[in-house]
Amino acid sequence: MLETNYTMPTEFLLVGFTDYLPLRVTLFLVFLLVYTLTLVGNMSLIVLVNINSSLQTPMYFFLSNLSFLDICYSSAIAPKMLVNFLASRKSISPYGCAIQMFFFGCFADAECLILAAMAYDRYAAICNPLLYSTLMSRRVCVCSIVLAYCSGSMTAMVHVCLTFRLPFCGSNIVNHFFCDIPPLLALSCADTHINELLLFALCGFIQTSTFVVIFISYSCILITVRIRSGKRKAFSTCASHLLGVTIFYGTMIFTYLKPSSSYSLDKIASVFYTLIIPMLNPMIYSLRNKEVKSALHRIWKNLHRLPTWNAT
Repeated sequence: MLETNYTMPTEFLLVGFTDYLPLRVTLFLVFLLVYTLTLVGNMSLIVLVNINSSLQTPMYFFLSNLSFLDICYSSAIAPKMLVNFLASRKSISPYGCAIQMFFFGCFADAECLILAAMAYDRYAAICNPLLYSTLMSRRVCVCSIVLAYCSGSMTAMVHVCLTFRLPFCGSNIVNHFFCDIPPLLALSCADTHINELLLFALCGFIQTSTFVVIFISYSCILITVRIRSGKRKAFSTCASHLLGVTIFYGTMIFTYLKPSSSYSLDKIASVFYTLIIPMLNPMIYSLRNKEVKSALHRIWKNLHRLPTWNAT
């Protein structure tokens, strides 16, 4: 992929956030805590869903996969970023840069599709309860997950291949804290309009199409809830998903769907959707969800019932 008739830089240098060492140490500690909470929170949610029979439903199947994705695409960014906070030379090899770009793009696109699948699941449960078991069968759920990963992999591979076929004959300094597509395009000495157009088209298609699915699903849910007042309790389970969708899509659209003429990556927005949102998702989907809280309460009660051994 990286073999062409020009010289590829032996490394890229990531600018990061600051060169001031005390601030870098502070940021290292802050983001180490954020990443640790991300891993612990999402792994706990995955375990909780898989050990509780009451959570063996399509909604929580998608939720456990969402937690897995949050772990993966946060892990594509955080470890290298944490190392660079303490390193004197914040470098990354071209192959490492390509791998980081691929996995981040793959998991981010897959998350959009899983969020859409979760919205459709809520639509089927509230608007078509009699057909729910058919509409959201085990096969449908598994196929949705496979489609999400395959689509994310294909779009990410397209972006990586086209980006690393460009000639990088100038600076090798990436004005970001990870290898994202736009700051790398800015380093190329070739015309990147096709790359920018493709980035806008593919990201726009995935984000827009999944957002439309979510919007239509919740519009139908709202209409159904108004007609059938008894469905209000069921609609309350959608609140956590709506909050997660709003935060995720808001930052992603702000970052990737701005016109190229004014395109400048906001590092704060990037930190938010790469690190903060994966940390918040377990809290959003557990603290605002009665079924998850009930499962946690049952586990807590069972732990207190375990026999204790008295030292003699």
